[in-house]
Amino acid sequence: MHRHDQQTAMEPAFAPPKFQTRDSIEDIWGPRTPYKDEWPTRVDQSCDAEPDSWVQSACVLCSNGCGLDIGVKDGKVVGVRGRATDRVNKGRLGPKGLNGWRAMHRDDRLTHPLIRRNGRLERASWDEAMNLIVAKSKELQTHLTNHSIAFYTTGQLFLEEYYALAMVGKAGLHTLHMDGNTRLCTATAATAMRESFGSDGQPGSYRDIDYTECIFMVGHNMAATQTVLWSRVLDRLEGPSPPKLIVVDPRVSESAKRATLHLAPRAGTNLALLNGIQHLLFKNGWVNTDWVSKHVVGLDELQAVVQEYDPQSVTDITGVPVEQLTEAARIIGTTGSMLSTALQGVYQSNQATASACQINNINLLRGFIGKPGSGVLQMNGQPTAQNNRETGCDGEFPGFRNHKNPAHMEELARMWNIEPIQVPHWNEPTHIMNLLNYMEAGTVRMFWVNCTNPMVSLPNLPRVRNILTQPDLFVVAQDIYMNETTAIADVVLPAAQWGEKTGCFTNVDRTVHISHKAVDPPGESRSDFDIFVDYARRMGFKDKDGRDLIQWTKPEQAFEAWKKLSAGRPCDVTGLTYDRLTGGSGIQWPCNEKNPHGTERLYADGKFFTDVDYCESFGHDLETGAPLTKEEYERLNPAGRAILKACHYQPPPEEPDSEFPLRLSTGRNAYHFHTRTKTGRTPLQAASKEPEVDISELDAVNASVSDGEYVVVRSKRGAVEMKCRVGRRTRPGHVFMPFHFGYWDSTDGRARAANELTIDSWDPVSKQPHFKAGAVRIEKIPEGISGPFIREPQSAAVLEAEKHSAASKATTGVDDSRLERQMELWLGETYESTVQLLQIYGELIPQLIRHDQEVEAGLRVLSRLAEAMRARLEPHVRRLGENKQRGQHRAHVLRQALFPSPEDVSSSPSVAYEVLETLQGLAVYLSHIQSSLTALAPVAQAMWDEEFSQAVTEAEKSLHRQLAWVKQQVQTRSSQTLLVPVVPRSSGRNS
Repeated sequence: MHRHDQQTAMEPAFAPPKFQTRDSIEDIWGPRTPYKDEWPTRVDQSCDAEPDSWVQSACVLCSNGCGLDIGVKDGKVVGVRGRATDRVNKGRLGPKGLNGWRAMHRDDRLTHPLIRRNGRLERASWDEAMNLIVAKSKELQTHLTNHSIAFYTTGQLFLEEYYALAMVGKAGLHTLHMDGNTRLCTATAATAMRESFGSDGQPGSYRDIDYTECIFMVGHNMAATQTVLWSRVLDRLEGPSPPKLIVVDPRVSESAKRATLHLAPRAGTNLALLNGIQHLLFKNGWVNTDWVSKHVVGLDELQAVVQEYDPQSVTDITGVPVEQLTEAARIIGTTGSMLSTALQGVYQSNQATASACQINNINLLRGFIGKPGSGVLQMNGQPTAQNNRETGCDGEFPGFRNHKNPAHMEELARMWNIEPIQVPHWNEPTHIMNLLNYMEAGTVRMFWVNCTNPMVSLPNLPRVRNILTQPDLFVVAQDIYMNETTAIADVVLPAAQWGEKTGCFTNVDRTVHISHKAVDPPGESRSDFDIFVDYARRMGFKDKDGRDLIQWTKPEQAFEAWKKLSAGRPCDVTGLTYDRLTGGSGIQWPCNEKNPHGTERLYADGKFFTDVDYCESFGHDLETGAPLTKEEYERLNPAGRAILKACHYQPPPEEPDSEFPLRLSTGRNAYHFHTRTKTGRTPLQAASKEPEVDISELDAVNASVSDGEYVVVRSKRGAVEMKCRVGRRTRPGHVFMPFHFGYWDSTDGRARAANELTIDSWDPVSKQPHFKAGAVRIEKIPEGISGPFIREPQSAAVLEAEKHSAASKATTGVDDSRLERQMELWLGETYESTVQLLQIYGELIPQLIRHDQEVEAGLRVLSRLAEAMRARLEPHVRRLGENKQRGQHRAHVLRQALFPSPEDVSSSPSVAYEVLETLQGLAVYLSHIQSSLTALAPVAQAMWDEEFSQAVTEAEKSLHRQLAWVKQQVQTRSSQTLLVPVVPRSSGRNS
């Protein structure tokens, strides 16, 4: 792996550790211990001094979750060593695990709260900071409702902290405005498992590497993202009977260099490639038909879709040669076992969920689920992303419950002792890209950012900076160091970090570890758990019996409460305790009375979490992203079987052109984690000092640039300036750059954050942004430029933030008399539409359709249903108020457009045709009311108004019955009316 020797002014100086088993920066993956079946133990260690004691923990600097012990001397962390007993790593640690701890005692730690006063962040007490946040929260509750407050969290907290935050947001504020930066890295992993298997939760196990005959890595450079897991793969490759390794990656990564077969598709074409592999599995009879017939649904639809992806068509789309595609399918189709993995090359790319589902499909078609050496690891990008999803702090609901299943939501309400309507389940939780839209529109006015750095990590940073520095947006940032986001915040809360608090977390293969507190946090820093519990207390959150909503004060109490919520769900941990997790290895969930020692693999019995009453989701249309209804899901009838999901390939949202001819991809390297809040303050910084853009030799020639030269990389959204590295790692037409670098430690003034360039589009199902999409060009910097050519924009954002003080934002600054809610306008329109509908039934249609006994009889029933619908809505219109439309109602306009006056009916060719036209118009009008009610249903729930919600639900049922009658009439009459010729009225004869 390429390294550089230039040193920046901000780079910390570190003496070599006194006790270390290897220099993990120079030797990333360590010495080989070849094996098969049982991975040998090798304990890695790095210490600055001989510890007085060792404290059990696990690494939180990638998603692998390696067990380790923290060495403590004189109240300070002085080193780490791998835990030899741990099932995940058998004592090994990677460069981040062996070096990350050295950031803990840096002098620039945040040690006390900060409040922006007179534009500047100044020291404050905890009471001042929390009282200000609470005052803002309550002010917004009064003027703009709870739905003006949003939370954006991380993939690095402990389970207990996530659960506290979930209760604050979902049970305390009853809001859906909760997301995490896990949206940026693993939302697709969770979504794909829900689509295919009925619930989140990795089917496979790390131990499958020990037995497998084939590893299929799609969009996953394991050598950089999970270095210890890659060591395990390397040891298998060096041992007896090594597995075949197929790597799908446009780049010649370190992982690809060891591949038996490297497929390098054009960025954004994963789906076509995977469809092509499935095409060949069907064509060559490599489908395990006996297993599939018993354990999956959706086979015929999938086979019909992939039939179109013959090898030559796939080659035309992807650029992968026919011979390579055929060989990949042969290896997959004939191997006795296979472990598949995926990461950001799938999740952050075009058609992410659809592609991830095809990986699941391939394993299902071969029957490679739940068996030793076989399975799927839809990888996470962060160490505790799984807990974020389990507890419901982002796009999920606690315990992998289905928000469309009333029984699941009522169960949550019982456990939290709140009213069912207060559980926010009228929609899926709001994803970060929509939160940005709401902030931009001014309907979200408080944004609480926890342990993440969106001013570097979100796509299209120019837009993000403009939004997060708006004068009316109150930003709270909770972190361990200053960064680009804390720099523009109104309140900064100093948090304790790993090693300074106790809690549990779950890694990629469902292994739960405990991390015990080893040292005290510096200064006045508090754990995220304590901060959230304190906020709940100060806000006065109560259950329906008037007791404190959050009644626990210690992490272990929160864990015991979480166990009750997990009971009976896929992530059941009722068999775990702090004592059981202490002293040995991590344990995989589910761990309960049935599985007291944990569960190596899910679905070993061939039964999936897809029963309609148990599943976490009813699934989606993979192309449009539209959620399926319960009725549509029931028609699939999965009943404990996995679901094969099919989808056609569509090109990426932004393709290269003559102005921007190159495809952009961003990603990780082995030395840094996210925006380097920790790793940039360790010896790892010396190994990767600044970002560089990888380009091919051909593209370097076309741009007239050379290796090591500073260049401009420009997209339609922005530009950055960095060194280029020219070589064969990147295929022609593609560029790659790391996303780790922002501006907190930059000294040269250059724009360098990769997300200055990225496109703010996202997958329609998982809502994960497309970081591996978008078009750019490389520009040579004109000669004679001495300073930065493209200047960094962060300083301007900080200056914008300094124009305002937090105190001035503590109130809305808006006169209540000027606030106007739009719900009353919509409600008034909906009500007027029902009034008009009664007139249409009673007056208009009888004039248009005469002497049709079936229509006349039907109209009497429809009028009764419509009157019941109007009567149900009327008291709520009176109670809530009707903001009447200025000018003519849309209902009037639509009525006039759909229904001609009686004197105009003679233009119809026949009476029968006239009836059909009138019924069609009625169907359109009813659909208009239906969409109006569709909008009101979540509004009523978001108002926590049970009576209003019931009224809307009853109105929807009534409307559905009316629409069903009309559609049936259209269907019954159409064939005879439209097929059998008649003498037109214009010929002087009535039909």
